[in-house]
Amino acid sequence: MVGQAAMADEAPPAAGGTRTTAGPAGQAGAALVARLGTDRTAGNWIGADGRPVVAVTDRGSAAAVRAAGAEAKVVPHSMSELRAATAKLRSAPRVPGTAWMVDYRSNEVVVQGDRTVSAADWSRLTRVADGIGGIVRMERTGGTFTPRLNGALPILSTGGRCSAGFNVTDGTRDFVLTAGHCGPNGTVWFADAAGTRRIGQTVNGSFPGGDFSLVQYATGRAGDGADVVALGNGSGVRITGAADASVGQRVFRSGSTSGLRDGRVTGLDATVNYPEGTVTGLIQTDVCAEPGDSGGPLFSEGIALGVTSGGSGDCTTGGTTFFQPVTKALQALGVKLIVSGRTGGSGAGAAPSGPPMQNAIAPGAASPGSSAPVGGGTEATALLSRLADSRNAGPGLLVAAGSLVALVATRYIRVEQDRKAYRRAYSATWG
Repeated sequence: MVGQAAMADEAPPAAGGTRTTAGPAGQAGAALVARLGTDRTAGNWIGADGRPVVAVTDRGSAAAVRAAGAEAKVVPHSMSELRAATAKLRSAPRVPGTAWMVDYRSNEVVVQGDRTVSAADWSRLTRVADGIGGIVRMERTGGTFTPRLNGALPILSTGGRCSAGFNVTDGTRDFVLTAGHCGPNGTVWFADAAGTRRIGQTVNGSFPGGDFSLVQYATGRAGDGADVVALGNGSGVRITGAADASVGQRVFRSGSTSGLRDGRVTGLDATVNYPEGTVTGLIQTDVCAEPGDSGGPLFSEGIALGVTSGGSGDCTTGGTTFFQPVTKALQALGVKLIVSGRTGGSGAGAAPSGPPMQNAIAPGAASPGSSAPVGGGTEATALLSRLADSRNAGPGLLVAAGSLVALVATRYIRVEQDRKAYRRAYSATWG
């Protein structure tokens, strides 16, 4: 979460090389799929050993995949057939609380319905699936598919609270990339509940349809440490590039409500029918999330993958979370990710364009990325520094301690007030 308010308090990352691409496993699988075509393949994913796996429909294609050094899995349905099935689902009457995606590993289209979907609507959608054939699998899921609002390291507006995702630039101005459902164009964002620390204003975005938006910094610049994603407890991860996710990839999500969480990508090009509208082209994961994590970053090995859109469940019982792919958002908005290396005010650079690549290591061995310090400059830190000075003993100690207590109490009261107001307004959407 790298809004200007947070990044202004972060130390610049340690000096080092900038990595803009990950390993070639995902790219190799995607290249094989592109070469063989959608009539002979049905997707690709990263295996447990880090090697690409490609689903194919005939033995000749399987031989070509193995010759290229990848693993082949022969399946009955091609990607063309799977996409035709999802097209029929999209043409059916919209049912809020449902989602579907292509499960490459099972070679099926999986349709999920949350607890808000009525028995009548589920039966109607099941009849549509039955008409498509055995290629579709129907699943009920707990919780409710909703966007995730009310973040803790927040950007705040009159319409709600969200987390910042990644810092981006158009070469002239810097922006926060966050979720589109957080607010329409013209939304003004602040870093504090009192509205005294203005971050900027939403200037472009998409929701529904996509789920991404740009918040232009009021100062025009993101500031030092713009390439660092905060993880909490004074630690962060340096973001070095952007890429497309791969099925089976281990990924990490930073959220101020539920902290750093990890899981795996379970599907791509997912469609979710939120109560507010339908969003397509999402990354589906088994990473948990809760209200407050919306807009936060998804990454692996320091590579930006997505921003949190919504999902169901929580981090106690588990659930499903969907993410807007970063690469699609960057392309649609005409901006580039800020990474380390740029000379000038922000101390970061724009990730160069080029084909996204993937993690080549075994998914279980993946990590968030290289660490970078986060901290310094906050009011609490300044108070603690003065308390540590032996010249500030006695009355100064009492005044400083009292100020710190008042600061914490005020922050708690404001957070609780915002939380209660949110629950009153959106109680029907809480899973």
